[in-house]
Amino acid sequence: MKIETFHDLIDWTRQLHAQLAECFRHCATQQEEARAKSLLEYLADHEAVLEHTVASFEKQADPKALHTWVYDYLSHAPIKPHQACNLPYAEMGFEDISREVFSLHDQVIALYRYLEGRADIPEARDLVRELLKLEEHEAMRLSQQINRARDL
Repeated sequence: MKIETFHDLIDWTRQLHAQLAECFRHCATQQEEARAKSLLEYLADHEAVLEHTVASFEKQADPKALHTWVYDYLSHAPIKPHQACNLPYAEMGFEDISREVFSLHDQVIALYRYLEGRADIPEARDLVRELLKLEEHEAMRLSQQINRARDL
């Protein structure tokens, strides 16, 4: 997907979370390790909720911000999780899945931090700041849940 506007960026983020939810759900059915399977099921639900939350930004955001061009700010290609979910998570253990998920979320957070400092208009900056806060909060919540699961 080519990202040209902030609307495209939000749509790309929504699609990323949707793809992760689908992949986690699919891999959970193939996972043999009980803890890893439970983690994948939790992650699938978590990413599905994030997909819907991010989609709400498309409906609520200031149209001026949504139509602001963003492509000048992107110096690197967008994050690409496993493009076709060919069961990579089904073969990973609990800790490897956790590391991979945090890496993906950290990349999204880094992208939003980068964009926050480069948005030209206040509406776009506010939009990116809200998306950043959402991603940071969800990553923190995810970390807490994974640490609880680790303790069990």
